[in-house]
Amino acid sequence: MGGGERSSSQKEELVESLLLDQDSHKPNELSLKKNNTQRKYFGANEEFGKEFFEFEDWKNTDFSKFEEEIFNLRRLKAFEEIIKSYDSLKLQDRNLDEAKEKLLSYKPGAWKEMVGCMKISDYDVPKTVTLLLIGPKGSGKSSLVNRILRVFEGDKFTSERAQVTYNSSDEDGTLYLHEYMIPKDSTSFCIYDTRGLFEDSYDNYEMIERWMTEGVRHGELALRASDTPNEEGKARETSCLKEARMVNYVIFVIDALSVLRSMAGDTHYKSLLQSSWCCPYLSYGDDKPVVVCTHGDLLSDADRTRVRIRLGELLGIHPAKQIFDISEKFDPETDLAVVDMLTYSLLHADKHLPVKKRSPKKVQTASCHLSLLYMKM
Repeated sequence: MGGGERSSSQKEELVESLLLDQDSHKPNELSLKKNNTQRKYFGANEEFGKEFFEFEDWKNTDFSKFEEEIFNLRRLKAFEEIIKSYDSLKLQDRNLDEAKEKLLSYKPGAWKEMVGCMKISDYDVPKTVTLLLIGPKGSGKSSLVNRILRVFEGDKFTSERAQVTYNSSDEDGTLYLHEYMIPKDSTSFCIYDTRGLFEDSYDNYEMIERWMTEGVRHGELALRASDTPNEEGKARETSCLKEARMVNYVIFVIDALSVLRSMAGDTHYKSLLQSSWCCPYLSYGDDKPVVVCTHGDLLSDADRTRVRIRLGELLGIHPAKQIFDISEKFDPETDLAVVDMLTYSLLHADKHLPVKKRSPKKVQTASCHLSLLYMKM
């Protein structure tokens, strides 16, 4: 994002740009009627609140006006939070080295919040926490792997470990599952790069179900049910891990440029995102995956913000707290965004650690103890 904290005039210019309708890019006349004061844009609309709650004739009230106002106020609030997050990264309000140190000291289960009488020994804690990258083909999953690795390996001139597809129209892309330890000499957590999602929702659903229920193996070929013999013939025998790693959390990767195109009328990408996002295997309880927007460095500040707000509305998640803008730029603010995203992911991975399955013998012993205790009473 642009250097330094933004002035009020710069924020107002971004606001005016944001108030374009998200789908048609036409001005939203109702919102543009607001005064050009920062209080009107970012503070509570006192006149609106008073007018809303002091109506006497509720039956004749046109509530669609208020619904639109509430929608626009919610959008502007999200806008302000996103801009503040960009400014915070740029100004380095938090120390990058300290944030990295906290992440590097992470051990599986260390951030688990205990509830009730549960202890960490009651949970099935993996030796290595597995974060799965999922997203449409060409969304930048492999590039994101390399960007993450650069944060912890220090030298931006080192060779990239993940193979990046330069031509996004290439039909192959990533065919095999690839495991990357973060950092490479650690065993605390790893990231899995996967094959991209295509427009066939059945194929995508089947792949996601397999990865989430059976686990993932480094070097495993990720074939789709609809792959032709010619496509299968492109694959070569490779060694893969015998033991599968169960997925602990999902990182959903989305190309910001494609989102912007969909806002201009291209509905294919929007449909692909919605159908993939709705797959129940991606969620852990009520928690949806974290989202990473890539290629934002190719967009203006206003468009980057607009994309995150649009995705928040489309996917039903908070655009400032659960959607991270991570480009391929090599700067401290992007490094901090990477660390924040991984910290968020590991916190949620620990949150949803599965409870250990108790053996029938232990269950029987526990039942006997309870029976004896009841008899003594």
